[in-house]
Amino acid sequence: MQTIETAQVKNHNFRKKLVIFVAVFMLCLTAGRGWSGDLDEVLQKGTLRHLGIVYANFVTEDKMGLDVELMQLFAAHLGVKYQFVETSWQNVITDLTGTIVKPNGNDIAITGKGAIRGDIIATGFTVLDWRKKIVDFSSMTFPTGVWLISRADSALQPIVPTSSIAQDVDMVKASLKGVSVLGLKDSCLDPDLYHLDRTGAVIELFPSDSNLDQMIPAVIARKADTTLMDVPVALIALEKWPGRIKVIGPVSAPQTMACAFPKTSPKLRAAFEEFFSKAVANGTYKALVRKYYPSLFQYYPDVF
Repeated sequence: MQTIETAQVKNHNFRKKLVIFVAVFMLCLTAGRGWSGDLDEVLQKGTLRHLGIVYANFVTEDKMGLDVELMQLFAAHLGVKYQFVETSWQNVITDLTGTIVKPNGNDIAITGKGAIRGDIIATGFTVLDWRKKIVDFSSMTFPTGVWLISRADSALQPIVPTSSIAQDVDMVKASLKGVSVLGLKDSCLDPDLYHLDRTGAVIELFPSDSNLDQMIPAVIARKADTTLMDVPVALIALEKWPGRIKVIGPVSAPQTMACAFPKTSPKLRAAFEEFFSKAVANGTYKALVRKYYPSLFQYYPDVF
């Protein structure tokens, strides 16, 4: 009888410990996923978490830049604290949505779940069709496009622009047979987006964990003949390395950059749209752009 009672006590204690273990495990799992929510949750937490990547003058090495100042102003507009959360091109969408996705052309495949670490992406983030399937974008915050960049001494010659961007792109592609082209997979610089495999170019992929800003220096160092590059980085590079690189021409139609929000945060996105429209209307945003990208207005005189 004593043995049976002892066994029952041990069994009860085991079940009790098991319940506690499961509860703690679920709590840790939930904490690991992070909190996310719409405007009400941001206001309740009292912090706006800005997901950013060190990239061009959008987010600089010292964690300043165009998008940092924009998000600081937005946080002040909401009456909450600003928090910068550094991320990477590989993880940024997961950090926003908690969903791991794999681009497949203009489509995506969901491959898993991850921790949510931020409320908004602002980092010179290009609007792409596959990205629109997992996040909601704001109005345009920066004009862009993808150019082909080479060394100044390259045999490739800049195209003579026509009145048709499509014709300009075709002329650039026609010059690529046997030319090595650097690209970056799963980004706006992904050669697959522009069907460069059909041009006869030798496609070389830049390491996905490397800094985009190093792609043009790689060309200068003769590691490749050319590189794809978006407009903002190209503008900075032309000022930084005058006489050492040249723009051959566009490989994409005009594109736009914007802030990205989880599809579960329509109120936060609406709040940003209200704030941003006022910042554009009163000249605040144009002054920020001029501070970080003064040469932009030579190419886009009527923007903002």
